[in-house]
Amino acid sequence: MNKLILIISALLLSACGTVPVQRNFPDVPAELMAPCPGLKITESTDKLSKVIEVVADNYAQYHECRVKTDLWIDWYTTQKKIFDTVK
Repeated sequence: MNKLILIISALLLSACGTVPVQRNFPDVPAELMAPCPGLKITESTDKLSKVIEVVADNYAQYHECRVKTDLWIDWYTTQKKIFDTVK
């Protein structure tokens, strides 16, 4: 009976080894690393309203892209720091 308990204890204790797990934070997909699209160029015109329309569209497009990019970079770096600190 003592031998059986000794064998079972040895089996249970030997199975408690740790296995190292390789963890890698995922790389950024190429679509998310794409730069903002180019801005529009005004056509040669005498109407100031056409120029102002293109400038306003460019302004909006630039700031929208900048906000998305800045938020993405901030989120990614924060998540990577969290991932790297967890062992």
